[in-house]
Amino acid sequence: MINMKGYVHSIETCGTVDGPGIRYVLFLQGCPLKCLYCHNPDTWRPCVGATMDTEDIIQDVKEYLPYMQFSNGGITVSGGEALLQPEFVLDLFTKCKEAGIHTTLDTSGAVIPKQMEKIIEVTDLVLLDIKHIDEEKHKELTGLSNKNTLKLAKLLEQKGVPVWIRQVLVPGITGDLLQLKKLGQFIAQLSNVEKVEVLPYHKMGEYKWEQLGLINTLKDIKTPTDEEVKKALEIIMSQKKKLYPIVRPTSALASS
Repeated sequence: MINMKGYVHSIETCGTVDGPGIRYVLFLQGCPLKCLYCHNPDTWRPCVGATMDTEDIIQDVKEYLPYMQFSNGGITVSGGEALLQPEFVLDLFTKCKEAGIHTTLDTSGAVIPKQMEKIIEVTDLVLLDIKHIDEEKHKELTGLSNKNTLKLAKLLEQKGVPVWIRQVLVPGITGDLLQLKKLGQFIAQLSNVEKVEVLPYHKMGEYKWEQLGLINTLKDIKTPTDEEVKKALEIIMSQKKKLYPIVRPTSALASS
């Protein structure tokens, strides 16, 4: 049996924010996006870092299975961009399914590899990070178009794969009222979205930009408040009600 090898940036063995339950989170190396708010720019370079094969990872994951199964958790493969190493992800998730381990793919959808449909078959959940719903602003923010991201979102719906949509709230960049409404309208058309998460921009990765000699253009941007995050989520979710208004039964209308 051939065990695929992958370039791994880091591992978090008891993650609680990248999917349901307690999760073994595998951060892979390499990313085609250069997000202005990235807190792990050290993951951008491909084909560097430690190499691990899928069987070694499976054996390591099994050490944590009691905690994962108790909490309905599993493994999450993130990045960087996990889909830059599609053969590795496919082999790992195939082995996970054989071992009864829940699989989650955390991706920006920036690349859609030829193995995508096979990967979907062994993926239980996708965390899809929509960086910006506007294509031109997405390019300004990440360096690339969002066409693949939106294309992947529609493919996942066609295949019936559960999805959590994520967006980072960056004041002045992704917090615009019209873009939040536009994002909400796009999400409202997808029947497979189980959850929408608005994640506040934070400054915890600023020191990495300095260490790597990168220019941080967001140095003066402040972390949004809890109230601002809550409001952004409300705006996004309100669009579903507008697209699919709640129709009260005739009897209820008659008695009101």
